[in-house]
Amino acid sequence: MFAVFGNPIAHSRSPQIHQAFAAQERRKLIYERRLVLIDDFERAAREFFATGGVGANVTVPFKYEAFRLADVLTERAKAAKAVNTLFWRDGYLLGDNTDGIGLVHAIKELLSFSLHNRHILLLGAGGAACGVIQPLLQQQPASLTIANRTVEKARVLAREHAVNWCELIQIEPHYDVIINATSGSLHGQEVPVAPIVLARAQLVYDMMYARELTPFLLQAQAAGCTKLADGLSMLVAQAAASYEIWHGFRPDIRSVTRQMREEMEQS
Repeated sequence: MFAVFGNPIAHSRSPQIHQAFAAQERRKLIYERRLVLIDDFERAAREFFATGGVGANVTVPFKYEAFRLADVLTERAKAAKAVNTLFWRDGYLLGDNTDGIGLVHAIKELLSFSLHNRHILLLGAGGAACGVIQPLLQQQPASLTIANRTVEKARVLAREHAVNWCELIQIEPHYDVIINATSGSLHGQEVPVAPIVLARAQLVYDMMYARELTPFLLQAQAAGCTKLADGLSMLVAQAAASYEIWHGFRPDIRSVTRQMREEMEQS
């Protein structure tokens, strides 16, 4: 038995994604959405695993609680200080974070874009940004810079990971890749990044996704950037990494991303 825990959770596409993965290997899979009260994650998760649960995905706002709940943490989870994947194995609860590797796989495999030796700008200094820094650094970029509205948060996160930081309003136009890890697009807000910065980028990626271009991607398009991508591919790729942990099978993410995009456009 598998599930995704969150609040809210009704919008989650995880069940459809994991059923599509299971279909690739002709596996019968029980995968449910679990709505959890804000202060009830630990009890709900322990009950799930005590009654036959094998694996769980964890989404907002419970990734930090999942981090504290896990008995053993992967290096990715330790770096992110958050867990989005739990796995009951040999009497202990393993906690992993597949967000960052999902982002990397999405960019490399679906966009055919190498991050090696690129200058990367990461917008945001919250949990979404923290979860992707280590996997991005493992691609050996020329540089990684964090920019955030609250400068001190960017400075602290950059110091933890030995990367660069800057103020949003002082970004220099020399980045090859710009990744938006803020919640701006979720709330319909633009991110205060100068058009010249966006125009210089070879790839602009928004970790949020929508049926149409997100507000941030519309900014980039208006600035003249032609290679744009939203976070649907990351969603599928991080789910595939979780699926591989649980089942030992690496799904094809290209076909499932296409399927999810078609379903989203038809809904």
